[in-house]
Amino acid sequence: MTGVEKKAQVGFRFLENPVSAAALGRGDNGVLGLTGADGVYANPSAIAWMPGKADVTLTKTVWIADMGYSSISAALKGPLNMIVGMDYMSMDYGDFYGTRRAENDDGFVETGVFSPSAWVAGITLSQRVSDRFSYGLRIKYAYQDYGTAQVATAGKNLSDTTLVIIDRDYNHGAPAIDIGTTYAFGFYGIRFGAVIQNFSQEIQIEREKFPMPFRVCFSTDMDLMTLIAPDMMDVHTLRLGVESLHPRDFKERIKFGMEYALHKSFFVRSGYLINYDERGLTAGIGIRTTLGKTHFVFDYGFQEFGNFRNVHSFSAGFSF
Repeated sequence: MTGVEKKAQVGFRFLENPVSAAALGRGDNGVLGLTGADGVYANPSAIAWMPGKADVTLTKTVWIADMGYSSISAALKGPLNMIVGMDYMSMDYGDFYGTRRAENDDGFVETGVFSPSAWVAGITLSQRVSDRFSYGLRIKYAYQDYGTAQVATAGKNLSDTTLVIIDRDYNHGAPAIDIGTTYAFGFYGIRFGAVIQNFSQEIQIEREKFPMPFRVCFSTDMDLMTLIAPDMMDVHTLRLGVESLHPRDFKERIKFGMEYALHKSFFVRSGYLINYDERGLTAGIGIRTTLGKTHFVFDYGFQEFGNFRNVHSFSAGFSF
């Protein structure tokens, strides 16, 4: 309807959190440019561009309000340019103090400490069918545990002698899928990516129904060195990218990102997010090094988060 804002229409919001420290540093631009195993979180077709035979990436993110999450992802190259990936991400919301209404001076009594949690696990199939095009499908299962609440199953009010209060666990899980594609145009380093994320059935808890955070994202980037100094591309890379995000519960959001690479070993990143209430500036650095036949990756990403404390993300991985 015209004039109605799309807000508070989805659940399982942790699925929207950026997982890759490298992507976070360049404005949460993850649809393009992530060729490691952690690329599955933003675009399941990304791992089809994995240069090695296998890749493992671990990420730890210090989120807002004393919350945080960790992830591990792995990818293995098979026949016919097919890549199989597996991933797991868990959310830590911290501890909360439970209360319920009571007929006393405070008006409540404490019911103890509870710790909500959430996790998602997925498997990805991706294939690079040519030197320009890849596709990918990620099938995942997401779960949230909201903790235990005390609810009344009999009686009308707190003074009712027939009042019966029980402990009830609130948790739910559901499957979802992500679909992504990547296309490289073959000139000026221009690439295009498109992703559909969190496609699922509606979830019901008590009397409320809600979907997962379904969204569609389009992304494009290019290597500016093809215009500035094409004869120095073996030493320097300067990629500029933009993502257009269309979530179910908000207006369009735009994310700009830039990444400079020296000898494809040292990276400096920055970005900016538009149409977010709190988020804006991002920055990050990265290091790539080789020991024997094994390649190691270390990334750090920073995100400004307004009235909340800033976000810090750390990734480490290896491939061969």
